[in-house]
Amino acid sequence: MTRSLTLADIYNALSAAPWPAAWPNPTLTDVVIDSRQATPGSLFVAFPGERTDGHAYVAHAFSRGAVAAMVQRPVEAEATVLDLRRPEAARPDRVALPVCLLVPDCMVALQDAAAAWRRRFDLRVVGITGSVGKTTTKEITAQVLSRRYRTLKSLGNLNNEIGVPLTVLRLRSEHQCLVQEMGMYQLGEIARFCEIAQPQVGVVTNVGPVHLERLGTIERIAQAKAELVEALPPDGVAVLNADDPLVAAMASKTRARVFTYGLTPEADLWADEIVSQGMEGIRFRFHYQGEVLHIKVPLLGRHSVHTALRAAAVGLIEGLSWEEIVAGLQETGAQLRLVVVPGVRGATLLDDTYNASPASTLAALNLLADLDVNGGRRIAVLGDMLELGTYEETGHRMVGARAADVVDYLVTVGQRARWIADEAVSAGLPAARVIVLGSAQDAIERLRLLIGPGDMVLIKGSRGVQMEQIVSALSLSPRAATEEVP
Repeated sequence: MTRSLTLADIYNALSAAPWPAAWPNPTLTDVVIDSRQATPGSLFVAFPGERTDGHAYVAHAFSRGAVAAMVQRPVEAEATVLDLRRPEAARPDRVALPVCLLVPDCMVALQDAAAAWRRRFDLRVVGITGSVGKTTTKEITAQVLSRRYRTLKSLGNLNNEIGVPLTVLRLRSEHQCLVQEMGMYQLGEIARFCEIAQPQVGVVTNVGPVHLERLGTIERIAQAKAELVEALPPDGVAVLNADDPLVAAMASKTRARVFTYGLTPEADLWADEIVSQGMEGIRFRFHYQGEVLHIKVPLLGRHSVHTALRAAAVGLIEGLSWEEIVAGLQETGAQLRLVVVPGVRGATLLDDTYNASPASTLAALNLLADLDVNGGRRIAVLGDMLELGTYEETGHRMVGARAADVVDYLVTVGQRARWIADEAVSAGLPAARVIVLGSAQDAIERLRLLIGPGDMVLIKGSRGVQMEQIVSALSLSPRAATEEVP
């Protein structure tokens, strides 16, 4: 039986009384939070925001064909209003589209609707969390599972309190697996995501100081990530990184079976003989239950073997053959984050501007070190890394020390990134090859004069530093390739 999301499904999840048979019940083509993305048959959720309030755009969503809107206060729009804030509220005898569902809280209502929708499906759900590498792992895991199962994955980085329910509401009867990325900013969020998505398999990539400013300690970050494995059912599987002590320790916090992966023979699935081939990918050996497989995958940097290990582990858990797993790992269609872009004056840009943490920046520098520059130079343009809390100076200086070993020139952007520059000089990089700047615009002006033919230019920093402006100004063409350094 085909199962498609209808307006009645949303209403019934939020109301004590069912949607009357006499009311029109359109199939919802999409659920959106931006009125510009509204399409005929969609549901628009009007979230109040710091910069703009979605309630001001309900009429715009209707003009684009939305058949319903979820609101938490009355709005000026021609629509039938169904008040779900008060159970005793009278319901109209007749309903005409479009409809406004008036709820106490749009966030809670969206999540409750998604949780109810998820309960109508018998499918396998893989939850993925960790400080870095979540998106790559989600993409590659979905590629692997898609070799046998019809698989839905969270789009982009839809991993938060809005993104998770939006993904779950995209479930349809044809789906057999869902791969859901789960991020977090505070304790309790991942536990709530698990209530919505109900994963049977939980993958934890690592624990690092991302969001340390919010949670205070690494131990609290680990506690937040562990909510995924704590939520797994007894017949579920926790896929844990044996190379990360804080992740490995989560084995004691789950009722599920534990499956470990890593670079040590003590792990259930492990890898060795890792060789980076630059832009051509990586080669390594997998070891599992006495089997040895030689693998080559189109992922960048030695660290990416952990991504392959996670995806392969999920494939094994879900019953895939090695032939299917390897084929999935070797696909190149994943939309990942590090992007190779031709730059001005014959340079090549490594655009890793999505975000930055010490671990992901070290991984990007390691990749830069692996690349053959063919007579050019290795240049790193590194911006502030935000939300590191008490780890802030230490994390930046750790990056600076590694940069000194890798780069010919270092350009830093932002006040915090000065620590990167200071440490690089202390570690032996000549001060004449270190350029300290305050803004992305300053960096654009200096790089136009600095870069030349054959140069490989890594550009990375937290989103608040606007490093993407540097890529836009120095690139010759739109994003030409997609690979992530987690």
